[in-house]
Amino acid sequence: MTVGELLRQWRHRKRVSQLDLALAAGVSARHVSLVETGKTNPSADMVLRLAERLDVPLRERNRLLLAAGFAPRYPERPLGDSALAAAREAVERVLRAHEPYPAVAFDRRWDILRTNRAVEPFFAGVAPELLRPPVNLVRLGLDPRGFAPLVVNLADVRAVFRARLGRQLAAAPDPALAALYDELLAPDHEHDDGDGEAAGRSAADASDVVLPMILRLGGREVRMFSTLTTFGTPMDITLDEVAIELYYPADAESAAYFERG
Repeated sequence: MTVGELLRQWRHRKRVSQLDLALAAGVSARHVSLVETGKTNPSADMVLRLAERLDVPLRERNRLLLAAGFAPRYPERPLGDSALAAAREAVERVLRAHEPYPAVAFDRRWDILRTNRAVEPFFAGVAPELLRPPVNLVRLGLDPRGFAPLVVNLADVRAVFRARLGRQLAAAPDPALAALYDELLAPDHEHDDGDGEAAGRSAADASDVVLPMILRLGGREVRMFSTLTTFGTPMDITLDEVAIELYYPADAESAAYFERG
């Protein structure tokens, strides 16, 4: 596929017109049209300028550069690589600082990269096969051999995962992520959420400002919500795809559960 065809795909995916892209990139709409139809060969800088305005992930920007005949610009190194030492320490600092509440860092396919100590007790009842690397956060949360039996409002949690992965796939298709979606989030999995009163009730009530996840832990219900942290200006593919999910107690009783250890 040519660089022009790839750029057109990304523009359609982002629902941006040629004119809007041209204005954002500081070029003419005609130039964007010529690039997309292959009638002009863009420079590497032009490819990257258009990709940046379309918010194309770094992994896919490399693919655009290759299609245009240029070398990839963005490296991909493991999080444990010495070149990423400062970023790795930043991730671990955020995870540690969030204790005694759970926090987890994961990649674009939801494979867990790091956790803090507050997450470790949750692994106690998980089937060993789910803990073989790479450990996947979505599978842990929804598989009956993982955390699913602990989740009171499993239907709500499944809906949240479905929306988040659906947005990811719409923004940047990925075969492995699509397979995960089909495995755990396709509509035919709805019946797995149970038919009891607790499993079927909605997590949200009039006092909720965010949708909590409700866990049954130690004979009580613990309500939590989460926030997501990402790197602001990554220049490495790994960092571009790292996210840190921080879980917070949604009420005083839930906070006390974690603070008592």
